[in-house]
Amino acid sequence: MKQRVFGGTGLTVSVLGLGAGQIGDAWIDDATAARVLRAALDAGVRLIDTARGYGSSEERIGRHLGARGDGVVVVTKVGYDVEGAEDWTAAAVTGGIERALRVMSTETLDVALLHSCSLETLKRGDVIEALHAARDAGKVRVAGYSGENEALDWAVRCGHFAAIETSVNLVDQWSLTHVLPVAGGHGVIAKRPLANAPWRFAERPLGHYAETYWERLHRLGLTPADGDWAATAVRFSAYAPGVTSAIVGTASPEHLRAAVSAVERGPLPAEEVARWRDAWATYADAWPGEP
Repeated sequence: MKQRVFGGTGLTVSVLGLGAGQIGDAWIDDATAARVLRAALDAGVRLIDTARGYGSSEERIGRHLGARGDGVVVVTKVGYDVEGAEDWTAAAVTGGIERALRVMSTETLDVALLHSCSLETLKRGDVIEALHAARDAGKVRVAGYSGENEALDWAVRCGHFAAIETSVNLVDQWSLTHVLPVAGGHGVIAKRPLANAPWRFAERPLGHYAETYWERLHRLGLTPADGDWAATAVRFSAYAPGVTSAIVGTASPEHLRAAVSAVERGPLPAEEVARWRDAWATYADAWPGEP
């Protein structure tokens, strides 16, 4: 698989990464998680994205990847759900890093991101200082931020972070339009490249994770030129300007391999990209990045 330099971090990652949220779900057994991780490595995936909030994902990565050979870059996210620490305090960041080091069986986290905290929290400064302290102590290699909208814009411009993670897909182009053009030098991870696959639903999926994206998709009124929703979506994100790696969340080795095959086809035709960019521009002022 094609590899890209991860901003100015000194790391190299694959153009397609694995979003490891689903392999941490309670309904996914350990053997299935192991198969997904092995399928990712076999396909040339060299970026795996996890978080404290993704169930047992960190533990399973530690158990099945161990010392993480093969040049795999593991990204995790911190700042909350640490026993004895209030969420979004320095203690929560430090505690989350220490826990991730322990359960993922490593001495250094490749990339640690503050997980979508508010702009107010970022500007307060203590969580950034805690993340930097871990980096300076050699416990974190790259410090970054995951989020959307004004908080993401501030995170890119403030000079404190070397990596960002944000939504980039057919119906969520706020970051692609407003932030990525000024994010040169950052490693950029595009999450939700499939936009939660809203094309699965014939009717509005009320209360479902995909509902907002379903509404947007129907407002745009477009379908892929070749009829392949998933392939069009992942190619749009993986080859969007400024994106280093697009992460596909799945608990299915087959779905992961299909995404790999799509990305290996290369970028979408320029006219197909323009159709989606132009259609989204009509709603640009009304559609912020989806939290």
